[in-house]
Amino acid sequence: MYATERQEQIGQLLEDDGSVSVVELAARFDVTTETIRRDLDQLESAGTLRRVHGGAVAIDRVSTAEPTLGERRDRHSGAKLAIGRRAADAVSDGFRGSVFFDAGTTTAAVAAQLAPRLATPSVEVVTHAISLAYEISTAPSAALTLIGGRVRGVTGAAVGADTVRSIESLRPDIAFIGTNGISAGFGLSTPDPDEAAVKSAIVRAARRVVVVADRDKLDVELLVGFAGLQDIDVLVTDAVPSAALAQALTDADVEVWIS
Repeated sequence: MYATERQEQIGQLLEDDGSVSVVELAARFDVTTETIRRDLDQLESAGTLRRVHGGAVAIDRVSTAEPTLGERRDRHSGAKLAIGRRAADAVSDGFRGSVFFDAGTTTAAVAAQLAPRLATPSVEVVTHAISLAYEISTAPSAALTLIGGRVRGVTGAAVGADTVRSIESLRPDIAFIGTNGISAGFGLSTPDPDEAAVKSAIVRAARRVVVVADRDKLDVELLVGFAGLQDIDVLVTDAVPSAALAQALTDADVEVWIS
């Protein structure tokens, strides 16, 4: 096999799995690890991947990568819809109380599924996400509180010290949280420190924390951790977690709901 063919296949593996191992690639292509390292060096120079210890990760898996709201809205839309349907079970029919929605396209999918149950004065909805607040506000009977602050264009969410202080003064019954990564060793993480501070405040404030994350977020670690697995109650996802993550979730007494 020519080097260009091998590198094309490595690129496809990265697209499918998000990461590759030097040792596994050497065995797969029956070449030396030095050959694979040269392949990865060339692919990194071309901007295809980022080298890490023992292998490489796709560019969108690096610790500071953060897609825009529009890019995330179009990615895995079917999976997010299924996750939204499953996560909606956390709010029973006739629920009376308060629900906090974190910013994100998956949390927005949950809100869309819950709309009939939220459009009542007996349920107070709180969010710091502008687009999500707009959707909820279209329901005539919705009781909605929008947390203010400096708005990040990437996520359309309010962040900053004022936002965190406002959240710290609340005690929502249920919070739906999005995350960019969840792993056995690092817990929940996101690329931006300001977003992490807000997410951490929501987790601390809520009585029950429901994390919604599609399969691309599993076993992923971003730059800033904002909660440990022991801080959450339920993980709703569209894939069975890896053995290591599943065990860590069990040890932390986290319920795993598969959509």
